[in-house]
Amino acid sequence: MTNEPLLLVSDHVEGCVHLVTVPDGTEAARLTGRHLSEHAGFLTLPEGRVACVDDRRGELLVLDPYGPRPVAAAIPVAVPAEHLAADPTGRWVAVTTGLGRNTAPWSDLLTVVDLTTGETARVRTRVGEPGVTVLGSGEPLVVLRHREPGALAVHPVAGLLAAPPGCPPVTPDACLPLPDDGHGDAQDPRHARVFAATGDGVHRARRDGDRLVPEPPIPWDAPARGWYLRLDPRRRALWSTLRGGPADPLRWPEWTNQAWRHDLDTHTTTRTRLGPGLVFRLALARAHTAFARIHPDGDELILLGTDGTTRRVTLPAMDGAPRRGSTPWEGVQRRAVAASPDADWVAVTRGGHGEVHLVDAATATEADRLRLDTPLHHGGHMILLPGPGGTDRDLVGR
Repeated sequence: MTNEPLLLVSDHVEGCVHLVTVPDGTEAARLTGRHLSEHAGFLTLPEGRVACVDDRRGELLVLDPYGPRPVAAAIPVAVPAEHLAADPTGRWVAVTTGLGRNTAPWSDLLTVVDLTTGETARVRTRVGEPGVTVLGSGEPLVVLRHREPGALAVHPVAGLLAAPPGCPPVTPDACLPLPDDGHGDAQDPRHARVFAATGDGVHRARRDGDRLVPEPPIPWDAPARGWYLRLDPRRRALWSTLRGGPADPLRWPEWTNQAWRHDLDTHTTTRTRLGPGLVFRLALARAHTAFARIHPDGDELILLGTDGTTRRVTLPAMDGAPRRGSTPWEGVQRRAVAASPDADWVAVTRGGHGEVHLVDAATATEADRLRLDTPLHHGGHMILLPGPGGTDRDLVGR
């Protein structure tokens, strides 16, 4: 395999994963017949490895793009995968299940995997769409973030792995109450803290032995809320995108969007207006945070610099993009965005066109446009890998 930076591009509809070198766009490897869970996303592991879930085969894949074989392990897990997370060592991985292509929650299965021994366990927790983190600083704890009723439920990994076969129900060792509308999870491994985004702000708790101690929530301080939460481990900050405006999804072009950043060491919060339309996930580059904004009047990539600058790169329109008078979710094309904390490259897809725009964040210019031979319906999903020696990792799948 190459030692050049690698971009993993998943066309989850077509069932193909492209491993592409950056910036020249050479395809270093390809996985076919792999329909990765776009919702669970990619989870970075030590030594340049990546975990993801094949929703059709029901397997947790451990990818080793810099090694001799792209797929280092394939381990059976319950699907459809909703979220996945790892402990700070990268040894224990937890996978929760969600709706899949169903209209209501139906699965209560949780899978825990020991990547060192290969040991796995499947247990029943609670029907829903739980978020998950795996805390370290002692024996690992799986923390599930439930909704309706909201709660942070604590399960020691050792107890889950000791469960008998047959997917038995398990009871959490401890619980903390949360608002019912939680959506978005992050972990700060330095202080064994877990964060959950809710309507009234970011709820947080720190580990104390085998339980969690609640701490004061971090308010959004805006007439909006974040539906996505991400840790910037290098700059020690939490990021989200605050969405405001009308609740009706048919009026999505009127949604307001702000980039929300909370410094974990200084406890200060900043917000930056991004513009109207659909903005969701974000990506962290060396000196920039990247957002893709979709709007009927034109799409753009927005780059927020650590120096306080905001730069915008116009993106060409997508055939099949969300339109006025329809929702931005169903049967439309979207965009995925990816970056790496040790590079200035930012990649953004053009859903349905099989194209990836490669932007140099330092100059806010498109350096190349990669053309793949699969369409990247729904925008696909991507991760720009840090080098094999990288140590700054987000412990929740993105």
